[in-house]
Amino acid sequence: MDAFEPALARFFEELGGRQAMVLATAAEGRVSARMMSVVILERRFYFQTDRTFRKYLQLCQNPNAALCAGNVQVEGTCRELGAPGVCPAFCAAFERAFPNSYSRYTRLPEERLFVLEPAFLKRWIYEDGAPFQEEWDLRCRQYEKRPYRTV
Repeated sequence: MDAFEPALARFFEELGGRQAMVLATAAEGRVSARMMSVVILERRFYFQTDRTFRKYLQLCQNPNAALCAGNVQVEGTCRELGAPGVCPAFCAAFERAFPNSYSRYTRLPEERLFVLEPAFLKRWIYEDGAPFQEEWDLRCRQYEKRPYRTV
């Protein structure tokens, strides 16, 4: 049996529907990172930002981005969807998960919604105290779990 789908389903179930995550973006030789309120819907990562901010401009120039939280790393490609209101499912989930951010920012005229389509996922797990790395290549549908060994 192929381990990819069951392991991926377990990953997203354990990650949950919301996370405070660091978003890393880069353009014109400059890398930047910042905390974001992220909603996870249908195995995609959604966040909103002001279109006057550096991260917005960097994503417009280079849609490749990364997210991380705790023991989880996500790499993928971002796409702007428009004002957050274009996605009612995002708005409902964001309001439940981050009510203060929703009420303060979501309806502002400069806010824009992005979705990050993951291409690569990695996380550290521990089994019986031993560290393991799990990796998913979503484009090739490959999964690997290997013990971490020091030299």
